[in-house]
Amino acid sequence: MDWTLEVIVLPVTDIDRARDFYRDKLGFHLDIDAEVMAGARVVQLTPPGSGCSIALTDGLPNPTGTPKPGTYHGLQLCVTDIDAAHAELVGRGVEVSEPQRYTDEDGATFMYFTDPDGNGWAVQEYRRRKTEPLHRLLTDLAARSTGDTAG
Repeated sequence: MDWTLEVIVLPVTDIDRARDFYRDKLGFHLDIDAEVMAGARVVQLTPPGSGCSIALTDGLPNPTGTPKPGTYHGLQLCVTDIDAAHAELVGRGVEVSEPQRYTDEDGATFMYFTDPDGNGWAVQEYRRRKTEPLHRLLTDLAARSTGDTAG
């Protein structure tokens, strides 16, 4: 059985402000903005090219507890060109740190920003994804595990 991480519920104080930030400033695709049951609204957004979305909710019961807005840190996006990603975010009006190159190795360059509630994000440059997209690697891995070499 596969266990895929596809949605992260992100705590925010103002669902419309957060939706606008993620859609308009970060360029996430708006998948859903609807009342899913009486008094419960879900806004789901997906970063371009990602298999995992964020969900902003209001009035949705959570039996395991409700996190406080601004308490999520360590959410991470990956890009193949951090300088281009930095320029795009700055051009969209996002307050983002300058890229920090910890070493010359692929995967060792990061930049950081927070959403309007203070939830913290990192952006990692992973140049290898330009020639080895994650979706292709996962498809190949699944094909090998089932013996299907056509994948």
